Amino acid sequence: MNRAPERGRTDPPADRYRRGARRTSAEPLAAAWEPEGTAQHRRPRKRGVKKLVANYGWRIYAIPVLVVLTALVVLDTVQPKSPAAGGSAGNPTDVATTTPEAPASEVQAQKPKLDVPTAELPPGPAFSEDGVGTWRVIPGSGARVGEANAPKFRKYAIAVEDGVKPADYNNDEAAFARTVEGILSDPRSWIGTKQVALQRVEANQNPDFIVSLTSTKTTHTLCGKEIPFETSCWNPASKRVIINVARWVRGAMVYGPDLAGYRTYVINHEVGHALGSGHAACQENGAPAPVMMQQTFGVANNFVSQLNAGQDVVPADGKVCTPNAFPAG
Repeated sequence: MNRAPERGRTDPPADRYRRGARRTSAEPLAAAWEPEGTAQHRRPRKRGVKKLVANYGWRIYAIPVLVVLTALVVLDTVQPKSPAAGGSAGNPTDVATTTPEAPASEVQAQKPKLDVPTAELPPGPAFSEDGVGTWRVIPGSGARVGEANAPKFRKYAIAVEDGVKPADYNNDEAAFARTVEGILSDPRSWIGTKQVALQRVEANQNPDFIVSLTSTKTTHTLCGKEIPFETSCWNPASKRVIINVARWVRGAMVYGPDLAGYRTYVINHEVGHALGSGHAACQENGAPAPVMMQQTFGVANNFVSQLNAGQDVVPADGKVCTPNAFPAG
């Protein structure tokens, strides 16, 4: 049985503001911050997967499928493919550069085999193959030679690479230097053109170029190996006239036993590059070859033209000259 409230009793202060509690005449109205019936009758919030399904519907089921498909595509992309025809099956690192669908014109043709018998290095003594890539200048200087008013005046020094064996220059580097200086001071050499004056100087006198006897491996580094025969060159970056010791010791086929004649030629030819001259072709059958012809490889235009793959001034016209070591002979 419910007991009626005792007369004169008041509710505790906290109960005065509870919705539905008794209110005295002196108490203000208590306003609920939510409309009546909202809090008690609102559905409980959905959480987790149910909430996602409620918010996104059927699309939520598509997400796992898309993730799996994406993973399969990435895996297929990174898997290595089998090499196409023409690749090396014995080396797993080789990758074919063409696909079966590529046109045949996209496949690079093999370089033709060169048939230049006069370009081979003649047989002879052993020579220094390994050097250390540093050179020592041979002490000595000389007087200026050539026309006083020659348009070009160039100073030069003479050096030997460290590691080149003394036997390659007859155990006398001073004699090697005198040979080079004698060639460049000859009136049939570049000074005989009346366009050039030369002077041998010491290393500290700022030479314009350095005639450098060099081992074969260092020569290959500085001159390149595009032409598969021993050669010498002018290397502008180092200001060196690179004289390949293999050629200095053995010469060239077209000069035969005339080693001194070949040495004179190779000094004049490479110094000619240092002076700004390019290659030349045989102009007339039986005539002396221009000193700027690549006589190391031969004096027949057909042979030299092969080596330059049509990118030089030598035509394959059948002309053949005779060896010549001087530009002003």
